[in-house]
Amino acid sequence: MKAGSKVKFLGSTDTQVKWGDNDDPSKVLKKGEIYILKDVEVHNWHTKVYLEGIKGKFNSVSFKEVKK
Repeated sequence: MKAGSKVKFLGSTDTQVKWGDNDDPSKVLKKGEIYILKDVEVHNWHTKVYLEGIKGKFNSVSFKEVKK
């Protein structure tokens, strides 16, 4: 995944949200919807993603890249 990629929100668990102090995507995103990555922040044990037009940082495991 990289900035500009389209991703589908798969849903998230409490553990995924807490890991790396992420924001809870279930409060602002709709499961199954497609979003565009604004930025990707890679860490040793997890990756955070930022979405265009959405405030917050989210665990990358809550998303699947949508291929063209």
